[in-house]
Amino acid sequence: MWIRHSLQIILPGFVATIASAQPRPNASASPSWNAAAAAAYLDGREAWWLTWPTAARDHNTACVSCHTALPYALARPALRVKLGEQTPPDPERRLVENVVKRVQLWREVDPFYPDQTRGLPKTSESRGTEAVLNAIILASRDARSGTLTPDARQAFDNLWPLQFRNGELKGAWAWLNFHNEPWEGNGSPYFGAALAAIAVGTAPGDYAVSAEIQDRLALLRAYLQRGADTVSLFNRMMVLWASGGIQSILTKEQRQSIVDAAFAKQQSDGGWSTAALGPWARADATPLDSASDGYATGLVALALQRAGIDQTDRRLQRGLEWLTLHQDGASGAWHASSVNKKRDPATDIGKFMNDAATAYAVMALTNASSMRR
Repeated sequence: MWIRHSLQIILPGFVATIASAQPRPNASASPSWNAAAAAAYLDGREAWWLTWPTAARDHNTACVSCHTALPYALARPALRVKLGEQTPPDPERRLVENVVKRVQLWREVDPFYPDQTRGLPKTSESRGTEAVLNAIILASRDARSGTLTPDARQAFDNLWPLQFRNGELKGAWAWLNFHNEPWEGNGSPYFGAALAAIAVGTAPGDYAVSAEIQDRLALLRAYLQRGADTVSLFNRMMVLWASGGIQSILTKEQRQSIVDAAFAKQQSDGGWSTAALGPWARADATPLDSASDGYATGLVALALQRAGIDQTDRRLQRGLEWLTLHQDGASGAWHASSVNKKRDPATDIGKFMNDAATAYAVMALTNASSMRR
C-alpha cells in the first residue's frame, strides 16, 4: 500500500513535506472555495500515483497509499456531485478498478511488501492493511448506490479472517509500520481498526447489523473502546469519525471526551495543526510546523460533523471557515507538512501531505454543504 522511496520516504502514503498553509490571495474577500480546482489537483495527483513506478505492484496493479489514493477515493465522489459530473474521472475509475482487481485476485496477488524482500512481518502487515483499505474504498463507493456489490462483500470476506482474535491486538489487524507517522507508526493498528469500523458503518444494505459479522464487530468495538482514552488525538479523531456510522463503537462518555479534546486543540485562527494531534518528532530534528493546516483541520472538522456536532456550533463553523479561506489559489490544494522530516514541497513526494489535506478539506466542506441542503 505504500511506498517507500529510499528509506525515509513515503510509505504507504504517509510522510510528506509541505509548506504551511497560506491563505489564497484576497481570501478575506472570498467566502467560497474552488471545487473545480480541488478536483483538478486531486485528479492530477492520483493519475501520477497510478503511473509512478515505485507504486507499481504485480498483476499490473498499484499499491493504495494512505496519503494520496485512499483520501482521493473517499473525497472525489463528493466533488463529482458538487460539480455535476455524470461519470467518474479517469483516475478515479482506474483506482477503483485496481482495487477490485486485487480483491478478486486476493489469493494470487503478492502482498504490497513481501517478507522475502522486506523482512518479517511485512507480509502480514501488508495483507491486513490492504484488506482494510480495499473494504473502505469499495464500501464508500457502494454507499452512493445503496447496494453492497459482490466485490465489496468479497473485500469484507477477505478482511475478517485477518482480524486478530487473541493478544494485544485482539479485534484489530496487522498494520504496516515503517516508523512514519501518522499512518505507519507504532500506534497505527488503531488507525487501521478505526478505518475498518468506518468501512462497516458506511457499507449499505444494513451490513453493520448483519448476523454473520456480529462476533467480529464485537471484537473490533472492544479493541477501539480499550484504546479510546489513551491513543493519540489523531487516532481519537478517526474513532470519533467511525462512531458516526456505528454509535456503539464508543461509549457516550468517550465520545464527549474526544469532542472536548478536539476543541481544546483548536487554534486562535479557527484551524487545527497536525503537529498537535500526536506526540510527533521529526527524524531530522527540524521543528514541526505548528500552524493550522488543511489536513488536521479537514480531519477534525469531518470527524466532528460525522459524530453529530451541530452545524451551528460556532467552533465547528470557524474550522470550516478556515478551510474555505485557505485553499491555495494557484494549485487548488490545501497544505500540510510532514511530521517525519522537513521535505521539499516542490517534489512529488513533498506533496503527499497536500494530497491528504486537500481530500480531507474537500470531505469536510462538502459534508457541511450537504447538511445545509
